[in-house]
Amino acid sequence: MVTTMFLIGLLYVVFVGVLLAVLRDSWPIVLVIAGGLFVAQFWFSDRIAAYSMGAREVTPEQAPELHGAVDRICALADMPKPRVAIADSDVPNAFATGRGEKTALVCATTGLLRRLEPEELEGVIAHELSHVAHRDVAVMTVASFLGVLAGMMARVWLYSGLGRSSRDSNTAIAVLVVPLVSAVVYVISFLLTRLLSRYRELSADRAAALLTGRPSALASALTKVTGQMARIPTQDLRKAEPFNAFWFAPAFSSKESLGRLLSSHPTLEQRLDQLGRISLQLGRS
Repeated sequence: MVTTMFLIGLLYVVFVGVLLAVLRDSWPIVLVIAGGLFVAQFWFSDRIAAYSMGAREVTPEQAPELHGAVDRICALADMPKPRVAIADSDVPNAFATGRGEKTALVCATTGLLRRLEPEELEGVIAHELSHVAHRDVAVMTVASFLGVLAGMMARVWLYSGLGRSSRDSNTAIAVLVVPLVSAVVYVISFLLTRLLSRYRELSADRAAALLTGRPSALASALTKVTGQMARIPTQDLRKAEPFNAFWFAPAFSSKESLGRLLSSHPTLEQRLDQLGRISLQLGRS
């Protein structure tokens, strides 16, 4: 993860350096766009995602089983309790949002609550709360910012008057270089953030398994959730698919989905293999 973050940071430095060198007189525009995008993405992305997925906060009286699982995991992890929500969806899944523990929200779908046993639910909640403890939402927001900036810069340059404001040779070069560099940076950044996301998911699985002491329960939940996806209507899966980076397990609307190749999550086999190794380690200890 450190190596991947270093590469993302290096890519960011190169990208901004090229933009400043090429644009010169337009560098204030770069800074304004970059600053505005970063602030909006960092402060509002988690709330937008939770709203888009239909999360509604619930009280302990409304969802005693879910609140009970969150209370037990928070006690084990010695962390403050986040807000608890439920999304009315038959897709069996869960997610956590928030830049840190103070703004965190953990949400489970009605489909997940209906299908999992209590110990399996605790494993899933432990996975999601480990994302909160590790500040994964903030990490992924910062990591993905470069790709968003690169894509936005290409659009601004191509569709505004910036590229046609002058006929001198520097502007002509910039018209060619900026979109090209932005496209390359976007692709590389996208691949690196996907790689980082897969590492973060494996880290959350490991933390949840060690925290609960029941890696087999988390493995059972993973197997059950992934297997149940095939029975969910395609229309529901398509609605859930854009938010795969947040979900406990990704939802794919088809076996041929490109998202499977560029998934934000490791494969089920990789996750189960890691949990199996942890189970053996705990057994020996």
